Formats: sequence, structure tokens, C-alpha cells
Amino acid sequence: MQFVPSTVLAVLSILLLLGLGLHRGLWAFMALAPFGAAAAFNLPALGGATIGVLDLAAVAIFCMVLLTRGTAGSLLGSFRPFGPGFWFALVMVVSFIATMFFPRLFAGETSVFLIARIEGMTRILQFPLQPTTGNITQLFRLMLGFLTFAALATSFRRTSTVQPVLTALAVATAINFALGWLDVLTFQLGMTDLMSWLRSANYAMHITDRMVGMKRMIGGFPEASSFGYFTLGLFGFWMQFWLLRPENRLGRWMLALSTISVLRSTSSSAYIALVVFLGLFALYTIFANLRPETSRRAFMLAAGGILTAWVATVAVFASYEYVQPVTDFLDRALFTKLDSQSGVERMGWNAQALQNAWDTYGLGAGLGSVRASNWVIACLASIGVPGTVLFLAFMASLGLAPSRPLSDPRAIVVRALKAGCLAMLCAAVLTHSTPDMGVFFFALAGLLTGLSRALGIESTAARAG
Repeated sequence: MQFVPSTVLAVLSILLLLGLGLHRGLWAFMALAPFGAAAAFNLPALGGATIGVLDLAAVAIFCMVLLTRGTAGSLLGSFRPFGPGFWFALVMVVSFIATMFFPRLFAGETSVFLIARIEGMTRILQFPLQPTTGNITQLFRLMLGFLTFAALATSFRRTSTVQPVLTALAVATAINFALGWLDVLTFQLGMTDLMSWLRSANYAMHITDRMVGMKRMIGGFPEASSFGYFTLGLFGFWMQFWLLRPENRLGRWMLALSTISVLRSTSSSAYIALVVFLGLFALYTIFANLRPETSRRAFMLAAGGILTAWVATVAVFASYEYVQPVTDFLDRALFTKLDSQSGVERMGWNAQALQNAWDTYGLGAGLGSVRASNWVIACLASIGVPGTVLFLAFMASLGLAPSRPLSDPRAIVVRALKAGCLAMLCAAVLTHSTPDMGVFFFALAGLLTGLSRALGIESTAARAG
């Protein structure tokens, strides 16, 4: 085990959580989420695997919930049949079986793309399928998401306030925004070493990457795409929250910070996912507002959003035609992306991952055995058709979780959490290399499930009374 300077971040966060409790100290957990490149410690014995600061905190909050008196029954209740926890638990069972047995069962029967370290350089090469340390580390990473989901779903299933959630996500948004601009500023001043202590994970750090002469914003993450993926979750949350509570000053400021961060990320996947998310969100809003009881304000918001999107689209395409810097930027970020070396390489990963799914008879090659560039394809190749169906059922159950009445602040936050999860899912479907959606996604899903369950419990009690 190798300790690094950023270990202090994880230790301080865990001490705050122990002192404040999970409800009041949720902000201390979420404050670690923007530090995606910071390691709590590294594991040289496991091929240089990294345990991130948020990973260690995820274990800590699960232990806090598990060791709290009287929570054992509530923990089991988070996995009641046909709820999000139930489907996620089944995903974990299938993932464990696929990861522990299928790399051996199908060894040598198909070729997979894997990350290899050669002479200190990280490369993605093609090898015959075989068990590797990556199987264990990827299973562990998905387990961290499961523990996070379970802890937050259990802890927040009987809460009557949403202030801890809003505070925690506001802290994460502000830190993410600050780290993003600190990254750009230190690069411009030639002082990138000031952030080196936060970049202690054993990942390839794309600190100097540019797009059309512009420094790509990575903030506390290893690359622009992971920064954009995380920021999209924040953007989706604050956009929905602001639409439902436009008078809330915190929501307005946080939406502004997350919007600036997404747009400045220069991440192609984040831009495309943003467009897809906004399109899906607009369609949902339109159909939801077709009901007779629709308020005039809701209708005006939907109509105004469509008009704004149309004007923005015209402006972008006009700039693309007549402003050369805009043309260069959009060509590099979007229109010629698939023709680039990176785009061709990623398409090759997807093609091989689909072949892996076929060669393993739809059972999958196990977590950590396959690399793709699409979340659905990664699921099919890693945990097979059964695991993919269960994962999709988990996603659907999150979307269908109760979020009424809107007069209850918890219902508003549940809807905002759904939007955050949807935004991240849009990005994952485009570029995610593994089935694991990340600890932050499962934290949003856990909070969503817990608050929604709290609404359901009170609604049932009210009907019974």
C-alpha cells in the first residue's frame, strides 16, 4: 500500500463524516467527488491499482450505516422486490459470477482489448481472453458503487429534509468549478505542479491536451471526458431543480456554474450527451405538459425552451459557416470526431466487444476483461445479456421511482436527481468503457431511491390513516 499527499483529503473527509453523521456530513462525502484523479492510496501489488479518495469514503459511509444500531432492517428494506435496490443486487450477483468464472471458462476463445503498461507507458492492446488483476479491480469498483447506493438509500429513506442533499451537491459543484478554472489558470501560468499533489492516482493525466489552441479543462480529473461526465450529472440536477424552483437563489447560481463548466470542458462526449439529454428532457416536458391540468408557467417554460434551442441552433450553424475559429472548434469537437484516430480506435473497441459477447454466447467475459466505448456494449461484452437486462431494469426503476407531490421539497429533489442520473447515462451510452457508472452516479441513485421511498412510506401511512 502506497500513501500519497492526497491521502489527507480522504482521512479528513472520513473524520468529518464520523463527527457529523451521514446526514449532516453528506457534504464532506460529496466534496471528494470532483477529485477524480486523487488517490487515497495506490496498490503496487495489484498492478498499480488506485483506491480514490471517494472510493475510500464510500466504504466508510457503508460501514457507518451498517454499524448504526437499528439499521439492519432498513438496509434490507432498501432491496425490496422490484425496487432499484433489488435490480442492483441482482446485477451484482450476475457480475460476480461472470467475473470470477467466465474469464477462465472462455479463456483463449476470444480476443479482448486490455490496458497494458509497457516500459512505464499505458497502452491498449489486444490479447486472448484470460483472467487478469483487472477482473478483481473492476468488480471491486462496481462493488463500491453498490455500497454507496445501499448506504445512501438506507440513510435517506426516512428523512424529512432535503437541505443536506442540496448543500452537498452545491459544495461538489463549487469545488468542481474552482478546480476546473484552477487547472486552466495554472497551465497558462506554467505552474501545473501546484496541482500535482491532487493528481496522485495511477492514471494517464492529460494535463497539456489542447483543442484548437484551447487548454482542455480537466479540473480534478485525469481527462476532459471524465470531467465532462461528472459535470453533466451536476448540470442535469441543477437544471431540473431550477425549473421546478426558479425562485431559489442557490439553484440559479449552481446551474450557472455547472453550465459554464460543461461548455468549457471541450469534451466531445459531454457536448453530444448534453444535446441528447436536453432533447430527451424537452420531449418529456412537452408530453408531461399535454395534460389538461398543466399550469401556464410550465407550458411557457416548455415553449420558451424550444424557442431558445431553435435560436441557439441557428446561431451555432451560422457561426460554423462564417466564423473560422468556431468552424475549427466544432470540426475538432464534433463533426470530424469519428474520423479521427481516437474515433476509429473506439469504434474498433466496440466491434471487438460485440464479438466478445457473441463468442461467449451472450454470457459475457467478466468485468475488467473487455474495453468498449459504449456503456450498453460494455455491459453486453462484460456481464452478458442477463446482466445487461438487469442493469437496464435498474435504470428504469430509477426513472419510475415515485416523485409526487411536487408540494413536497423531497419530490422536487427526487426529480432533480433523476435528471442528473439521466444526463450521466446519456454520456455513458456514448463513451463509457465499462459497466461501472462510477461512485458519484450511484450516490445520486441512492439518494433518489432513499428520498423516493420516504415519500412512498408517508403516502402509504397517510392513506392508512
